[in-house]
Amino acid sequence: MLPWIHLATATAPQGDRLRLFRRGDEFSIRLDGGNELMNSRLGGSEEALATLALERLAGRPGPRVLIGGLGMGFTLRAAQAAAPRGARLIVAEIVPDLVSWAGQHMAAVFGDCLSDPRVEVRTGDVGAAIRAETAGFDAILLDVDNGPDGLTVADNDALYADAGLLAARRALAAGGILAVWSAAPDAGFSKRLSRSGFDVTTHTVRAGRTRRGARHTIWIAVRQGG
Repeated sequence: MLPWIHLATATAPQGDRLRLFRRGDEFSIRLDGGNELMNSRLGGSEEALATLALERLAGRPGPRVLIGGLGMGFTLRAAQAAAPRGARLIVAEIVPDLVSWAGQHMAAVFGDCLSDPRVEVRTGDVGAAIRAETAGFDAILLDVDNGPDGLTVADNDALYADAGLLAARRALAAGGILAVWSAAPDAGFSKRLSRSGFDVTTHTVRAGRTRRGARHTIWIAVRQGG
């Protein structure tokens, strides 16, 4: 078996160190200590995040979609495949090095998706992008810090606690979609979504594209009211 080759290291704003590895045509991003955050062969659930959300926007000719986290681009590429020509896809990535890796080390993974005129990549906190908008997005897709479990980290309250969900609701147009990826189910988060003014459905999907791999959870939350 081919060995893993260390390609690059980045430091996130919170201080976490991320390492990029390659083995043949497979890529892996890991935290210091070896915990894998993402792998180029396991993007099925991240793709489902976009597909499930964009299905709900069928008929909107120019949806404006905010994607929280670039990662390896799984969610972005799935959104590109599902979105109409007039869509605008805004990606907020808090770690600048990940954007650089996309065009350098992982160019074979990303292809030409970042040159799509519908795509805008912003380096910054997706929470700030949400709080800056009022009824400005048709969908917000969040794949940040393993999902609502991120509440164990104070910085993630801005996304997954009550105040963060209310901010997301304000940022969405009528009938807009908040889609959230998580490594695990969370009944408490479903309740928070409901009391924040969303009609919620929960989906269990596989990490792999062939019904293999870990089971992940996706919430599709539709903004209620005007």
